[in-house]
Amino acid sequence: MTEEQLFLRSDTIIEPLVDRFYAQLYTTAPVSGTMNLAFRQIPMLESYLQTPDYHFSGSRDPKFRGGFFVGIEEKRKGEVEALLAAIRRDRADMIRFAEAIAEAEKIVREEATGYDLRSLYPKLPSELAGLVEVTYDTGNQASLHFLEPLAYQSKAYTEDRQSVQLSLETGIERPFVMSTPRLPSSDVLELDIPFRHPGIEELFLSRIRPTTVAALREALELGDAEAAQLSRLLVAEPGLAADRHVTAGTRIRYWGHACLLLQTPEVSILTDPFISADTSATDRYTYDDLPDHIDYVVITHGHSDHLVAETLLQLRGRVGTFVVPRTSRGNLCDPSLALFLKCLGLPVIEVDDFDEVPFPGGKIVATPFFGEHADLDIRAKSTYWISIGGKSVYVGADSSGIDPVLYRYVRRHLGRVDIAFLGMECDGAPMNWKYQPMLTQPIPKKMSDTRKLSGSNAEQASAIVTELGAEEVYIYAMGEESWLGHVMATSYNEDSYQLQQIAEFEEWCTRQGVKAGHLLNRAEWHWA
Repeated sequence: MTEEQLFLRSDTIIEPLVDRFYAQLYTTAPVSGTMNLAFRQIPMLESYLQTPDYHFSGSRDPKFRGGFFVGIEEKRKGEVEALLAAIRRDRADMIRFAEAIAEAEKIVREEATGYDLRSLYPKLPSELAGLVEVTYDTGNQASLHFLEPLAYQSKAYTEDRQSVQLSLETGIERPFVMSTPRLPSSDVLELDIPFRHPGIEELFLSRIRPTTVAALREALELGDAEAAQLSRLLVAEPGLAADRHVTAGTRIRYWGHACLLLQTPEVSILTDPFISADTSATDRYTYDDLPDHIDYVVITHGHSDHLVAETLLQLRGRVGTFVVPRTSRGNLCDPSLALFLKCLGLPVIEVDDFDEVPFPGGKIVATPFFGEHADLDIRAKSTYWISIGGKSVYVGADSSGIDPVLYRYVRRHLGRVDIAFLGMECDGAPMNWKYQPMLTQPIPKKMSDTRKLSGSNAEQASAIVTELGAEEVYIYAMGEESWLGHVMATSYNEDSYQLQQIAEFEEWCTRQGVKAGHLLNRAEWHWA
C-alpha cells in the first residue's frame, strides 16, 4: 500500500546551531567564529555558572533586553556545565586558533614598524601558518590578512559543531539568540547534521510538494524515536496561499523588517528574508505566502537581522540564485557571505558595486552602502537598485546618508528612483555589542558608544531621497515586529529617538510632496 502523501506544516521552524548557540555569520565563519567562541561564548557560560540566578533574572528584565544574559533556569545548571566542558574539550583547537590570532595581532602591532615584514612570519603562532599574510596599507599601518577559504579547511572550522532543532512556532518570543544556548527539549526534534545536509532541503521542499514519512526518514537519517517526532510536523494538506504568485503586472510585498518580495509573472526577487512561521497570526505574510520558486534572494549585509540562517535554510531548493556583496577578502571583521551561504548548501554569486544581474524585464544592480558598521572596514555590504515592471526600486537597507553626494552619483549612473525603502535605526547598538570578541585590542566603552550600528537620521534620509529623486519612500519597521525579538531584542516607545526621527522625516516628505510611510508587519504595492 502506498504510504500517505504529506506536507510539512507551515508553522515549522528550524534553528541552526553551532555548539548549541544559534548560528549566525559571525559565529559560524571560521575566523570570526573562533573569536566569538573563545572571547564571548565561553566567558558568558563561565559567568552564568558563577551566578545563574542573576543571568536568568537579567534575561527576563525588559531593561536588559538584548543583553548578554544566559536565560536558563538554575535547575539546568548541570547541563550548562556539561556543555562548557564539552566545548573546552572538543574545541580546544579552535580556542587555541583564536588565542593565536590575538597573539599574532599583538606581534604585528608591536613589531611591524614600517620595515621589511619577512622576519615576522617565523614569530607568528604555528596555528596560523599558511593562513595569514601580513601587509602594510599606504599609511604604513600593518595588519593580518586571513585566507578565509583556506580557514574553512583548517582546524578553525568543523561541521561537527553544527546541528539543527526543529519545532513548531508557538508565538511566544524565543530567548535572545546571542546569549542563550539551545538545550534539548521534549518538544524539539534534535538532528546532529550539518547545515548543508541534503535532508534539510528535502524537508522544506515538502512545504510545496508532498512526501512521505519514510522518504523524509531516509533523507534525514532518522531513528525510530526521531521519526515519531517528525510525524507531528507533517499534515495532509499544504497551507499555501492562493495568491502567492503574480499573473499580471508588478507587485511588491513587505514582509517585515527589511524583507521585500518583488514579483512579476516572469520573476520573483526576495530581499533580506526574515519570515514569520506563525500562521495563526493575521497581520503578516508567512511562508505560506511565498511563491513556489524564487529567482533571486538579495542580501544587503551580514548582520543577524538581515542574513538570517533559519530563514535561508527554509528556502533551500526553492531559490535560483542568492546574490551577496563581496567581502574585503581577509579582514577579521568582514567574513565572506558567499562562503557562509555555501556552508548552508545554497547557490550564491558575489557582486561588487555597480555589478548588474539581468533578468527578463529588468535587472538588479549592486550599489554602495555607507556606514552602519561602527566605522570598521567592512566591504561585504550593498544596497540594490532594482529595475522591475518599468519602475526603479531602491533597496537601501541600513545605509547611512553621511555623504549624500554618493546618491547623486548613483542617480547619474542608473537614473531616478521611483520607490525607495530605507532603514532609520539611527541610534543603533554600540560597536562592542557586535564586534567586541573580534577586537584583540580592547577599546574604551566611551569610544565604543560613539561608534554605533546606525542607519540614517531624518536629515540623512532626506538627503538620500533628494539626491535619488524618489517619488515614494518607505521606512522599515526596524525590529518593531513582534516575531523578531529573539534576534532584534528592540524596544521602542513614543519618546524613542528613532521614532522621533522617522516622524520628522515623514513631515519633511509631506512638505516636499514625496509619498512616505512607516511600515509595520505587512504592506503591498501593485501596478500594471
